[in-house]
Amino acid sequence: MSKFRTPLAALLAVGVTFGLFIFMYKLISSGDGRANDLDAISGIRFGPVDIPDDALAKNRVKPKPPPKPKEPPPPPKMNVQKPQEVVQQMPKLDIPNIDNPMVGGEGIFIGSFSQVDKTAEGDIIPLVRINPMYPREASIKGLEGYVTIEFTITEVGTVKKPRVIDADPPRVFNRAALRAILKWKFKPRVVDGVAVERLATQTLDFNLGDQ
Repeated sequence: MSKFRTPLAALLAVGVTFGLFIFMYKLISSGDGRANDLDAISGIRFGPVDIPDDALAKNRVKPKPPPKPKEPPPPPKMNVQKPQEVVQQMPKLDIPNIDNPMVGGEGIFIGSFSQVDKTAEGDIIPLVRINPMYPREASIKGLEGYVTIEFTITEVGTVKKPRVIDADPPRVFNRAALRAILKWKFKPRVVDGVAVERLATQTLDFNLGDQ
């Protein structure tokens, strides 16, 4: 029985295969030649695309540039008045030449100051005087004397670059005199309406009898 099983299976397989071919042929030929008459699906087109000739030969024209913006009108001219210069004249001070001693400042009363020097430009008028401090050692020893100082009066009346040109006794009252003269204020020298520096001298006396 087993001898006939293999040929039967082969014949059965050939028959099934042949039947499938026949079935597939029937399915393909069931349209009866009407497949070409079917409408194409809307929106889908198969095959080459026709491009019109005028689209390929269309000349591209460069657009014209936009017009330049108009310049705004210039701003109106404004008449600005120049500020008026006000020249303020300095008041003239009529200060008498005082040669009396003063009490105050740093030091004690030390007697009268010597008369201020007079030059061809006019009197050297001190506006502020500060008495020097009498040295303690000189006061204990009973020493008296004087110091003559040369200095520069600046444009604003202050004192700069003082130096001792004479002193008696030497180097006893120098420091006190220099410290005091730097605090003095003088009337500045005016030439053609402009204040200038000038050289001046002043002698400071140190007297115990006038305390």
